[in-house]
Amino acid sequence: MPFGSEGLQAGIGLALSGGGFRASLFHAGSLCRLNELGYLSRLDRISSVSGGSITAGILALKWEDLKSANFDQGVLVKQVIEPLKAFCRRDVDLPSVIKGILVPWKSVSEYVAAQYSEGLYGPTTLQQLPDYPRFIFNSTNLATGVDFRFSKPYAGDYRIGLIKQPGFTLARAVAASSAFPPVLSPATFKVDPNAFQKVPGADLYEDITFRKRLLLTDGGVYDNLGLETVWKRLKTLLVSDAGAPFDYGGIQGRDWLRETLRVITIFSHQAWSLRTSLLVRMYQGQEREGAYWGIGKPIERYQLPDALAVPAEVTQRLAKIRTRLNPFSEEEQCTLINWGYAACDAAVRKYTRPPKSTVPRWPYPNFPLSQESLSGVKAKDTPDFVEPVPQPKEPPKLPVARA
Repeated sequence: MPFGSEGLQAGIGLALSGGGFRASLFHAGSLCRLNELGYLSRLDRISSVSGGSITAGILALKWEDLKSANFDQGVLVKQVIEPLKAFCRRDVDLPSVIKGILVPWKSVSEYVAAQYSEGLYGPTTLQQLPDYPRFIFNSTNLATGVDFRFSKPYAGDYRIGLIKQPGFTLARAVAASSAFPPVLSPATFKVDPNAFQKVPGADLYEDITFRKRLLLTDGGVYDNLGLETVWKRLKTLLVSDAGAPFDYGGIQGRDWLRETLRVITIFSHQAWSLRTSLLVRMYQGQEREGAYWGIGKPIERYQLPDALAVPAEVTQRLAKIRTRLNPFSEEEQCTLINWGYAACDAAVRKYTRPPKSTVPRWPYPNFPLSQESLSGVKAKDTPDFVEPVPQPKEPPKLPVARA
């Protein structure tokens, strides 16, 4: 179906942000709570970028198993959460970079994709994913400057056209989505230009060079929340944001490299601020329904009396964990999953009326979110995070989502 022709529909979309393994684990906790509250089985579309795509990929792979088990929480943990945790013990980024430098005929992204294939997805292709819900893995096309999407029905972007029923592997799609620049980027695809079909608005289709060789980078470069493919389509938006918090103030590096990185960070933060601000305005204006939860938002801001207790200092520490694809300890993993669970629980129960009502319980009770328990969590030395985009104070309660 051509871009823009589907229009706004009733239904529920889930957006999973980028942020390396930190995001993958935070989103895993969100999935646990969404399943308990009855939302997971009712999703119509899951859109993801970067670290969020790693989690979305294993969810897509195991979706039919979950469906057959009637979305039993134990099956979700065994089939999705535990394999994801095992993978997040791997050292993915640095070895891939070294190999990519030493072996000129194979890119860094190809080595990352090989890790994804070996550790999570195997040889699964996009055509082996479920027809419903639709999983969309977002990357950024360096040639066109827009979102390049991988999904079962099509892959492509609106400026160069679409490949119908693409045969790419899930591992390569996730690798393109998580090709963090400059070290893991670009993901290069040599494709048959005739595989693309022209769609309305494809102004670059006639130039075959755009369709012969694709240079793709992290989906977060274009949209670090993965919002565009859900908020233009669905009425109800659930957004899990584990993106890197902005470092306010402090003394910045005086060498050109660190100053350049600071400029890039500011550009990225401004793009994030614009999208989150627009999302909140949509919630407030009742153009969209749903809930947004961020890794840096203290639990007390939800003003939910029975929310799980998480000290603000713990929130700040977890929000500053590195965003690399390198080994995360058991403590780092379990505390991030617990925090994603608690943040999702507070936002969803505060701003929506979930299909199910269950008492929240820590997925990993041996790793409580207390200041004393985070001895093994390595946070970056950055100033306190200030949340720039508030949620509406008292949005209307939503009706129970449709099945």
